[in-house]
Amino acid sequence: MLTVSKTELEAKLFEYLREVETSGDEVVVTDGGVPVARIVPVCNGLSVDEAFADLRGRLQWTRDLDGPTVDEWHDP
Repeated sequence: MLTVSKTELEAKLFEYLREVETSGDEVVVTDGGVPVARIVPVCNGLSVDEAFADLRGRLQWTRDLDGPTVDEWHDP
C-alpha cells in the first residue's frame, strides 16, 4: 500500500494510477497527513478458485443447485 499526499497525487496522478493497475495495490491519499481517500483497482483479476480458496473443503451444499427455487417465494 502506497501513501501519497493530495499535492503529490495531483502532480503524478497517471503514475499512481498505473501503479494501482499493474500491482493491484491501493494508494491512500492524505491531506495534512490524514487519510482522506483510497484508490483501489476495480478488479484484481482473481480467478474463481483464488477468490474462494479459503472456503474449499469447508462448505457443503446438499441441495440441487440447478433446481427450482419456487418454494422460497410465497404469494402475498
